This record gives sequence, structure tokens and C-alpha cells, in this order.
Amino acid sequence: MRPFFRISRVLCLLALLVSLSAGAQVMDRVVAVVNRDVVTQSELAARVQAISRQLKRQGTALPPAAQLRSQVLERMIMERLQLQAAESVGIRIDEMMLDRAVSRIAEDNKLTLGDFKKAVSNEGWTWEDFRENIRNEISLAQLREREVDSRIVVTNAEIERMLGEQGTSALNSSDFQLAHILLRAPEGASPEQWKVVAKRAEEVLRLVKQGEDFSKLAASYSDAQDAMQGGLLDWRQYRSLPEMFAERLPGMKKGEVSPALRSPVGLHIFKLVDIRDVTQSKAEVEQTRARHILLRASDSLTEADARRRLGDLRDRVKNGADFAELAKANSGDFSSVKGGDLGWLSPGDTVAEFERAMNALKPGEMSDIVQSPFGWHLIQVTERRNVDMTDERRKLEVRKALRDRKSDEAYEDWLRQLRDAAYVEIKQTDN
Repeated sequence: MRPFFRISRVLCLLALLVSLSAGAQVMDRVVAVVNRDVVTQSELAARVQAISRQLKRQGTALPPAAQLRSQVLERMIMERLQLQAAESVGIRIDEMMLDRAVSRIAEDNKLTLGDFKKAVSNEGWTWEDFRENIRNEISLAQLREREVDSRIVVTNAEIERMLGEQGTSALNSSDFQLAHILLRAPEGASPEQWKVVAKRAEEVLRLVKQGEDFSKLAASYSDAQDAMQGGLLDWRQYRSLPEMFAERLPGMKKGEVSPALRSPVGLHIFKLVDIRDVTQSKAEVEQTRARHILLRASDSLTEADARRRLGDLRDRVKNGADFAELAKANSGDFSSVKGGDLGWLSPGDTVAEFERAMNALKPGEMSDIVQSPFGWHLIQVTERRNVDMTDERRKLEVRKALRDRKSDEAYEDWLRQLRDAAYVEIKQTDN
């Protein structure tokens, strides 16, 4: 999953997800049929109201009312289609997972759960709406991971090629913030359909030249999921940007807008919002060489028995017994054949409970009995060293950048296919 967000971002996302019951009383009739589901007039009116507040908070000028309603309705349709898809593949977010997610968001904002509830209430949301729509957000993230991200493949050849290109481009020493507008074309679009999309792109570019605010145009015209955030993308490394954007960036200045760029999913227009320098630092980490004896509770070994046996083994080591020989005879994992040796461990290679206990030891020292999700451990540190991991880190960063690039492109294509395959009937809406 992608990481959770600070509260301001959560509340922006909720504006895209939540259906409020507050607001003016509207005749509740169907404005869109989405497969087996419907969107009602009151839901649409409430969402338009929420999005309008969000855009004002962002400082984005509101699109014309009819245009905003149309854009918001399309966002709601895409939301319903994705939630239907999540349900159909068995994605369920239980209360325990939801509780953990909400607690994590509160912790990220350095708030107690009580203070966090007050902050949510102050933004106009009920706690029940907030929780339900965090549930939806997790469902959509899991759906994307299952249907798109899990199918992305990055080869070693691609990584080596990009590493070679990095040495020749100064752009790799900077991060970029872009805003974009996607004008989606139907799958297998005919030349006439592409002409319609191109005409919309011409209209957008004409308004850009007239000085119209780009974020307003994104909210008015874009088919991308982030249209109601003014099309603004998070800061990205050059190598993780969609390839068509990266190819246009050289020579562009801050504030400049690209021409319409064609991809398999439609036409794209982007604005270079900002650039910042990135310092390439040496990545040196401290590695620990450790060994352990692991005992797991089972039908034949209670937790109390496991602790008692490890206590006996610890006493034997302190009295001169060889740790490696005891690990070979007693440890319950793959490392037993190597005398419990786990090799060189970098930060994050083990679970937190094991790592905390290991880090507290000096070479030659042995831990007390340590519990982790895997069972009960006796840990001994044998050596420590500092290692330059710059090359390894760079490869990991390139792999992630390539995955992000491919994932974004694949996700847009998947959304288009989802929309094209659905039964959607949009009925006339009242003001």
C-alpha cells in the first residue's frame, strides 16, 4: 500500500470519497446508474458542496457550476466502479485493520485519538463518515496493488540502462513538481473520437495562453483521479516521471506548460510547477553479524517451556558451551544448520523486536530471552561493520522509480478499461 497521509491530505481525499448528508434539501432522485449501483441527486449535491469547499481551501478558482457538477459526477462514477471491483475480488477491510489505520493517521499528525476526532469534526465530517471513507481508501489502495502494481515487472537490464543514463543527465540531481491534465480517450478510439479529444486539448491550451489558472482548468477538464487537487502531483525524481513528461522537461522553465502529448490512454498537458535540488549523499550503514537460537511454541512446547529451555541454554553458554553447537541442536529455523548464523544484517532486515534487542548488544554479548512474532530468541552479536551501500541504494531507488513510472501508466490504462467495460447511464441533473 501506498503510505497514509497527514490530516490535510486525508481530508482532501475525503472530499473525493465521502457523501455528506448535510446541506440543502434536494429531491433525492437517480442522476447516474453505475452497473448495479446508483448515484442520487442528494449525494451529488453534497459532494459538489464538499469539493467546492476543498477547492476554495486550496485557493483554486471554482469552475462553472455545470462543469463542476459534471466533473464531480464522473469522479463518483469512477469511485463506485473501483469499490465494486474491490468487492468482486473479495477485498474486505475489517474493523481491526481500520482501527490500526486510523490510529496511524492520528500518530502521524502527533495527535491523540481524542484530539484527532475533534480535528475531523472541526472540518465538518462525522467520525463515522471519516472511518467509512478511510475504509474505502484502503480498499482502493489494495485493489490497485492487486490489479495493477503486482503485475509490474522491472528487469535488471532496465535498471542498468537507467543507471547509465543518469550519469549523462543533470536532471537526475533535481526533484520536480508537476501539475497535469488528462483528457482520456476511449479504448480503441476511432480517428473521429481522437479528434474530439484533440479539440478539448486545444480549448485547454487556448485558455492557458489567456492566463487561466492551471489548477482551475484541471478541475474543469481533467479525467485524472487527482483533478480535484488541481492535477498536482507529489514531488518526483526525474527518473520516476512518466516518460513522455521526462522527454519534454529538458529546457522547460518553472511555470511553463507543455503542448498536448499523446499516450495510449489519451492526451496529456502538464505544467512545471517547481524544481528543487537534491543532494546525492553517500549511504553508509552499520551492519551487524548475529546468530540466534529460536524456539517456537507448539502443541508439544508451551511458551513457558520455550522460555525455560532458552534460559537453560543461556546459562550453558555463559558456563562455556559453544553457542553455534547449541543452535545446531536446538534452533527451530533454517539458520540452525549454520550454527544460528544470520549473516550480515542491515537496519530493517529483521522485525523490530529482534532488531532492538540486537542493537543493544556489543560484539560478543548475548541477549536475554527476546519475544518476536516468530517465537522466542536468544541472540548473540559476533561482529559489526560500516558498509558503503551507495550503489545498492541507487539501484533500489532506480527500481522504485521505474515501478512508479510503469504503475502510473498502467493504472490510468486500467481505469479506462474499467470505465469502458461498465454500464453507466447518466441522467439529466438539475441545478
